[in-house]
Amino acid sequence: MPHLQFEINRKVSPEIKEKFISSVLKIFGDVMQTDTSHVAVSLREHDDGNLSLGRTKYQEPICLMNLDVRGGREIEKRRQLATAYFILVNTLFKISKDNQYVTFTEHKGEDFHLIEKYLDDWVANDKPLSD
Repeated sequence: MPHLQFEINRKVSPEIKEKFISSVLKIFGDVMQTDTSHVAVSLREHDDGNLSLGRTKYQEPICLMNLDVRGGREIEKRRQLATAYFILVNTLFKISKDNQYVTFTEHKGEDFHLIEKYLDDWVANDKPLSD
């Protein structure tokens, strides 16, 4: 179950959160060639000064992204996903692309568990909960 975690040091409206999460899921499904019924998204809002990125000034808006995904995607797909999220965060949260950072952590499919089963390793256009 991929877990896509976004941490920002600003507050956003419920409407923007809903749009952000639905966009995160759509982008993930399209780029990573998978169904999204097994994807978890976290959006954590922090106060100014509670997040830091070495290249930014204190209290500048930043976004830290930690994307736990199943292994098997080539670097070009991961880069495409990161770039799409840079644009999304900039558009919806007004955080400069220079003030964003993405970390990917790849796992075997069996590292992801839902109540009904653990996931298989990724294959293109899979539907992990239907397979």
